Amino acid sequence: MSKNEKNVEAITNRDVDFARWYTDVVKKAELVDYSSVRGCTIFRPYGYAIWENIQKSLDDRLKETGHENVYLPMFIPESLLEREKDHVEGFAPEVAWVTHGGQEKLSERLCVRPTSETLFCEHYANVIQSHRDLPKLYNQWCSVVRWEKTTRPFLRTVEFLWQEGHTAHATAEEADNEALMILDLYEELLEKMAIPVIKGQKTDKEKFAGAVRTYSVEALMHDGKSLQAGTTHYFGDGFAKAFGIQFTDKNNQLSYVHQSSWGVSTRMIGGIIMVHGDDNGLVMPPKIAPVQVMIIPVAQHKEGVLDKANEVMDRLKKSVRIKLDDSDKSPGWKFSEHEMKGVPIRLEIGPKDIEANQAVLARRDTGEKKPVSLDNLEAEVSNLLEEIHKNMYRRALKHIEETTGCAKNMEEFEKRLEEHPGFIKAMWCGDRACEDAIKDRTTATSRCIPFEGEKFSETCVVCERKGEKMVYWGKAY
Repeated sequence: MSKNEKNVEAITNRDVDFARWYTDVVKKAELVDYSSVRGCTIFRPYGYAIWENIQKSLDDRLKETGHENVYLPMFIPESLLEREKDHVEGFAPEVAWVTHGGQEKLSERLCVRPTSETLFCEHYANVIQSHRDLPKLYNQWCSVVRWEKTTRPFLRTVEFLWQEGHTAHATAEEADNEALMILDLYEELLEKMAIPVIKGQKTDKEKFAGAVRTYSVEALMHDGKSLQAGTTHYFGDGFAKAFGIQFTDKNNQLSYVHQSSWGVSTRMIGGIIMVHGDDNGLVMPPKIAPVQVMIIPVAQHKEGVLDKANEVMDRLKKSVRIKLDDSDKSPGWKFSEHEMKGVPIRLEIGPKDIEANQAVLARRDTGEKKPVSLDNLEAEVSNLLEEIHKNMYRRALKHIEETTGCAKNMEEFEKRLEEHPGFIKAMWCGDRACEDAIKDRTTATSRCIPFEGEKFSETCVVCERKGEKMVYWGKAY
């Protein structure tokens, strides 16, 4: 058995044990390593590079839309956290507390931030006085801590990386529009990852603690489970009243601000793995891939091969993220290693290719290979990266379409969930008891109420009363 075969065989088959396959890919693609701290992982360079590309893409768009980056403390005094009752109750089970500083017991416990609403509110109360100070469009890149019982790399860890936006506005309409605008940015970001989403509003049961409305983008993984890829929240003036965030409006009247909050995290990397990965490892979407093209010199010991490979890299590095693997490993091992890491294009070049003035491009998404002239290399690579992105998006969208079905009653709902895991569209009366009944019977939860308001049945899937809203349901990570 060759080294190449061993490397591929080490991954569990995706359709045999999806959870084990996921862990294998995370480890063997060198995305993270486990640490001695329970539920906390070490981001390895390749894994962190993916996050950096996601971060840069979103950060650029946030700045284009007028947002500014800030940084607030990671500790929150207990008294500050408790000023918004619904909020603190929602996070209480997950909070990590600092009780000592050095050898001394603190006079007040400090929470390690699970999210930063209360800190932003305290700050806004200090810096907002007039309508001229609004809107405040702040964003923070940081880590947060939530004491999860069960953890899995990227998807659910005790400490994770994210961005959290917190904005203050003069009117309810402005704050709600902000939350909806950011939701569109999240959809745009996920499209760069070739991940299609279902976009809509959360039910009251599933909304963020302290929010008036929560919106989300929901992605579908290969195993038919949903991943809440990003959320935005309209807070109304509830936090403002709890923290005294007031301003003098244009009529010289004292008013409370209206707020929004929103965030995406490193769980997006988990989404990339579970939407696009296969039995050979990771498949990276080109727009987010740390390395878009990997050059593999064939028979690199022969005269002129490495020189030509370096010449090709110098040409292409002006337009793509590219590396050259000139290590002493065999070409077959290199193929397998970079396939495992999901590099979109492998560029092979050897003595026969040089003689023919060509290189061979192998695409990771389909495995297809084709020779291309070195004279047109830049255009060929650019076009192929775009085609790979479109193909990955089409394939992911087809998966959603093929695994989404309708249910008019609970018998259909349960049968659909058992036989065709994926999204289930079903009408709902709006009663929390019916939402709870679905979860109790199937473990599926409401994912979101789509904005387009589709209606295909007159009655609730549970109680047969009037169906007020069509909801996407499904099992989720």
